[in-house]
Amino acid sequence: MASLIIRRLLQLPLILFVIFMITFLLAWSLPGDPLSRSEGKQPPIEVRMAMAKQYNLDSQPRFLKSYATELMKGSLGPSLTYRDQSVNDIIATGLPTSALLGAAALFIALHIGLAAGIAGALWPRSPLDFATLSVALVGVSLPIFVTGAILLALFAGIVNLFPVGGWGEPRHIFLPALTLSVIPAAYIARLIRLGLADVMSSDYIRTALAKGLSRSEALFRHALKVAFLPVLSFLGPAAAAALTGSFVVEKLFAIPGLGDHFVNAVLNKDQFLILGLVLTYATILVLFNLVVDVAYAYVDPRIELT
Repeated sequence: MASLIIRRLLQLPLILFVIFMITFLLAWSLPGDPLSRSEGKQPPIEVRMAMAKQYNLDSQPRFLKSYATELMKGSLGPSLTYRDQSVNDIIATGLPTSALLGAAALFIALHIGLAAGIAGALWPRSPLDFATLSVALVGVSLPIFVTGAILLALFAGIVNLFPVGGWGEPRHIFLPALTLSVIPAAYIARLIRLGLADVMSSDYIRTALAKGLSRSEALFRHALKVAFLPVLSFLGPAAAAALTGSFVVEKLFAIPGLGDHFVNAVLNKDQFLILGLVLTYATILVLFNLVVDVAYAYVDPRIELT
């Protein structure tokens, strides 16, 4: 297992380099001028040309060279959108907010998905099973901004239990986290339901039932551990996506996370901020997939890590 972790960590720089080059080419091809302001008085052309030369925005090779130098120093460069902040400062400020939101969403999704999937497996083809599958289908099908708008109208408008938006208090977390958890919860419920249905029909479960174990005891003692493996595979990218936050959810609920910064970076063609945020997202995704691979060995020792 130690060799797997070391090998994956050694592969991380290569993966990030490939992602960096693809993102760089896409960011460089975006239309617009990153040094122009979308509002207010525009700086003179001489000032913009001097700034472009300062940041090496007039030449791809020079930009790559200067950016590589900044990376070697541990810096992701200055932000062209937020002129008084570096990309490191922006990520250090926004990442904890997005991570807290994502962790809360993943916590809710796991509990809702597991409960719905187990209920469907214990009482197959029952009204409860039909209801959970129907809700899961609706949850997967609805766009996240529609789900968020419905939850806002219900819990912040009609019932008035939670605030419409904002950040800083515990009550600000629930609605955006619930919105962000709907889609992963629906997938988890379906994966658990299908996995348990398959495992519960296996020979060793039938033997356990014949020896006197109840259906619920066989499910929780033996079947759930095996049926959780597909969920564990799903949790890798799902956790990375949730912990880095959702652009739509953060915009909808006015949350000062990384999502808002990324949208502004793309709109303003801020190459430094785009590259820094993409590298952050990519690193988290690769590390979470590594954690999932290692967790496989603990959940099911029969799986050999290569």
